[in-house]
Amino acid sequence: MMCVICKHGETRTGTTTVTLERDTTTLVIKDVPARVCTNCGEAYFDADTTDALLAMMNAAADRDVQVEVRTYPMAKAS
Repeated sequence: MMCVICKHGETRTGTTTVTLERDTTTLVIKDVPARVCTNCGEAYFDADTTDALLAMMNAAADRDVQVEVRTYPMAKAS
């Protein structure tokens, strides 16, 4: 798909690092699966990945984490 941000690059399957912040909690998640623009690096996530990221953020905030760095959990084999 064409990148909607830069309008020049195509997106390719890859991974990226996501940083989420809420109040006093900062969560950094590495190796998140995404479609990444070859030109500007903008990342696009599917609904399941977005739900997982938000769940991780909610859990970290509920534990009163200030800063946490983690790796995105790999999908379980069927």
